[in-house]
Formats: sequence, C-alpha cells, structure tokens
Amino acid sequence: MSPQRTLRGRMPIPTLSGARLVAAVCAAQVLVQMGAFFWPALLPGMMPLWGISNSEAGWITAMFYGSYLVAVPILVTLTDRVDARRVYLFGVACTIAAHLLFGLLADGFWSALLLRGLAGIGWAGTYMTGVKLLSDQVDARLLSRAVTGHAASIGVSGALSYSCADLLSNAFGWQSTFITAALTAMAAWLLVALLVPRRTTPLPKASDGQALFDFRAVFRNRSAMAYALAYCAHTLEMNALRGWGVAFLAYVALSTGAEARVSPNYVLTALGLIGTLASVLGNETAIRWGRRKLITLAMLASIVVSGCIGFIGSLSYTIAVVMLLIYGLVAWLDSSSLTAGAAGTAEPSRRGATLAVHSMLGYSGGFVGPLMIGYALDLAGGMSQLAWGVAFLLVAMLMLLALIAFRLMQPRELAGDRGGH
Repeated sequence: MSPQRTLRGRMPIPTLSGARLVAAVCAAQVLVQMGAFFWPALLPGMMPLWGISNSEAGWITAMFYGSYLVAVPILVTLTDRVDARRVYLFGVACTIAAHLLFGLLADGFWSALLLRGLAGIGWAGTYMTGVKLLSDQVDARLLSRAVTGHAASIGVSGALSYSCADLLSNAFGWQSTFITAALTAMAAWLLVALLVPRRTTPLPKASDGQALFDFRAVFRNRSAMAYALAYCAHTLEMNALRGWGVAFLAYVALSTGAEARVSPNYVLTALGLIGTLASVLGNETAIRWGRRKLITLAMLASIVVSGCIGFIGSLSYTIAVVMLLIYGLVAWLDSSSLTAGAAGTAEPSRRGATLAVHSMLGYSGGFVGPLMIGYALDLAGGMSQLAWGVAFLLVAMLMLLALIAFRLMQPRELAGDRGGH
C-alpha cells in the first residue's frame, strides 16, 4: 500500500513514485484523447448525412485546432501559477462535455462547429498541460522519458481513434462513438483526480519580475526557441502527412490501376503506430547520442524522403505504401525529443509559458501544412505525379530551413543526455 498524505484536511491522495506517476498520467492521456480524431474518421459519412459542403467540413475540422491555438497560451501559461493538475482536470471536463453533447445534440454545421471548438479547448487543457504536470513532479533525469511516454500515449490513442470510430459507428451508430469518447474521458478525470497527487512544493516565482502572460523571457531563451521552431516544422510535416496520406495513396491506386490490397486507412493507422514507436526510440537515442545529433539526423532523413515520395511513390502503390511508412518513421523520430528539449531547457518559473509558445508554434505549423499541400495541388492543376512531387518538395524545403535555423541556434542538451549535465 502506498503511503498517503493529507493536504489541508482534504481526502488523502496516494504518493506515487516517479514511474507510477508517469504511468498514471499516460493512461489518462490515452483515455481522454481517444475521441480526438473521431470526427475526421467519420467525416466521409457525416458530410452526406448532414448535407454539408467540403468547406463547411473543413471549418469543423479546423475549429478544433483554432480553439486550441487560442486557449493553449492561457491554459498552459496558467500552470506557472496554478497547480497543473487543476488545469488538467478542467481540460478533461471540457473534453467530456464536448463529446457528450456532440453525441446527443449535434445535428449540423453550427452545432458541430461549436462543439469541436470546445473539444479543442479540452485538448489545450490536457496536451501540453500533461507535460507540465509531469515536469513539475518528476526528477529532471526522468523528464525526457516522461515526456516521451506522454507523447507515445497520445500517439497510440490517435492511431486507434480511426479503428474505434469505424467499429463503434458500424455497430451502434455514429452517436455512440462520441458518447463512448465522453465515457473514456470521464475515466481519465477520475484517474487523475484520485491517483495523481497535488503539487506540494511552491511554484517557482519569476526572477525577472515580468507578468504571467509576458512571453518576452520565453522568446529570449535561445535554446527553448530552437526546439520550438524545429517543432513547428515537425508538426507542419506531420499534419501534412496525416491529412493527405490517405488521398495520396488513393490517387496512386487509381492512377496506376493497382488493387489496394491494404486500405489507405489501415496504412495510416500503421503509420501512426510506427511513428509512436519511433518517437520513443528516438528519445532513447537522443539520451545516448545527444539530442542535437538525433534531431539533425531525423530532419535530414525527413528532407530526403519528403523530397522523393511525391515523384517516386506515384509510380506504384506498393512503393507508395513502403515510402509512406518510412516517412512516418523518420518524421516522428524526433517528436518527443523536441518537446522534451523545450521543457528541459525552459526556465523553471516559465516552463508553462515556454510549453505554451512551443505548442502554439507547433500547431501553427500543423494548421499550415495540410493547407499548403492542398493549395500546391490546386496550383499544379490537380492531382498528378508532378503536383504531388511539388507539394511534398515544398515540405522538404521548409524542413531544410528549419534545420538550418536549429543548428545555428545551438540548443542545449538535457540533464541525462550525452553531453548534458
């Protein structure tokens, strides 16, 4: 039985070891994020059901990220003054409400738009806030692995979202998927409320006297900003791949007359799982080789694959599938290493604000990536080998610029990394 402590007369909460705390938060992340991608998974069926256009469907999808971008600098920065556990529970509550109301009440464009916006606020209150919760309570040498486990839990839940949505909607109807997502989020709320301890040490105060939402100190942190800028390019690439991977495979199958023995959706599910494993292994490699070296090699590999996949992958469905899975592996390789780098080199009193900026830059890139691919295809006259080649080549060029900036800014290694302290 774990020892217990009582805070100010409240119900005792178990004291967890670092590893058990990480496991509890990661399990909660799987449960709360399970429904995050149910909407895009069900989109092909929802559009004719509700009679919404492509642009309206795009707005519903984008609203999730738009509300995230607005909410994340407020919610994550608040964790520099408020226990991250409280903010996290608020984010989970928003997620519960968004999914439950979507399953019960959503019946068209406006209701779906508003409720996906609420889900985005829930994502903002749980994603980087989960990283902050861990970074506040685990040892500095465990932080890198804690962030990696956190990222892996989200990767697993994201990959499984598509399969779960398909199974539930086919068996019980589309409403059941969102109600189920609300129930899993409720389980996450209870898990954190009952098992994750409140912070007992005082939150560090800013030594520079700047206000809570004054981000100037964050932008002056050259090391954290180097990781954040690289994360922006990484998320741009990752969302471009997730957003257009199915369409690319479908185009290749149609244009080559090949039979798609493995469905594009299953390929993308496999890509997500491979990417999650790559992210975990990438961070372990960063600890042993050095974080800057691992990130540099991962970005170089992404540049090469991205520059080739549109031109070469269009020749054969089998080649496209293999290249896409390789692309997922190298694109995700530095995912958790970048976030761990930003969290680990942040000033402790500004860690929440640093993660807020890190996440804002990342999801700004994630918002731009899919749009850039779409515009590139249209400007090239529609889907063709040349158009896909140019579209992914643009991603490679932006990755190259990000790599140059990352190397010039020379971010610090973390405690526990080779070359760190």
